[in-house]
Amino acid sequence: MKHPFSVDKQSLTLSDQHIVYRIYRNPDIKPSRRLVLLHGAGVAGVDTWEHITAFLTQWSEVLVPDQRGMGDTYFPDKKEHPFAAQELVADLNALVDHLGWWQFDLAGYSLGGLISLLFKQQHSDRVGKQYLLESAVLDRPCWETTVELRNQFSEAALNLRGAVQVEKGIVNFLDAISPNRKVSPQVEKLTVSRLGARPEGFANALDCVTQAVKQIDREELVAAQGDVTSFIGGNSVDLMHQYQRELAERLPNWHYFLMAGTDHSLPFQKPRQIARVMNDELQRYITNK
Repeated sequence: MKHPFSVDKQSLTLSDQHIVYRIYRNPDIKPSRRLVLLHGAGVAGVDTWEHITAFLTQWSEVLVPDQRGMGDTYFPDKKEHPFAAQELVADLNALVDHLGWWQFDLAGYSLGGLISLLFKQQHSDRVGKQYLLESAVLDRPCWETTVELRNQFSEAALNLRGAVQVEKGIVNFLDAISPNRKVSPQVEKLTVSRLGARPEGFANALDCVTQAVKQIDREELVAAQGDVTSFIGGNSVDLMHQYQRELAERLPNWHYFLMAGTDHSLPFQKPRQIARVMNDELQRYITNK
């Protein structure tokens, strides 16, 4: 199928980062509306969102950046360095300022979900409709259990930094984040290959979230959000679904969707279904405003 959007790959050079991004454009979509899509740890923006963008019908422009440590975005010396969540927020702010995108809808997957939550908290007037796909730090109802999960990811990060332990680190990460995943050799090989493209950058992304967990107040973060549509894989752990149900029951602006037959890899597994819900949820949001 031919992609309905044209794709323009560009870059923005900051003092400490060369950010590569893609803008998907479809002038036939009216009225003009913009969407930013943030990928998760270890996988580039185009790999995460390409298939979903093909089924989006409500946005004339879609921005997909590669975040630090992933895809084609690099530090000036082309080496991998640690980074903090607030630096990713600042990168996004610099990019949308550069493009003159003063208002837009925002979606984030995993690590990208955390960055989108933080961005909304700090720049609430710029973000309209929001989408989360298994966002980091919203893993469990109990905060202590959430922190403990991050410790498992830290162990995976240690292996990712060892040349002979990269695959082990990736499998450790997958076992921690998707313990109920349906494992087939072909899919597992593809996933490991995708996450192993920049193993040290992946490790730095995992550590970035672990450090953020030690600094944020989750209740304040959640309270600062607008209209949120949150997707959780049907095969993901029950505690994640429990927390999302609690949020949806407690907060009128929180809308929880269970994506049957998926796990944490839901954007790769069900792009058409996710895009359809995103389209419908934007219409609901606009109607109810």
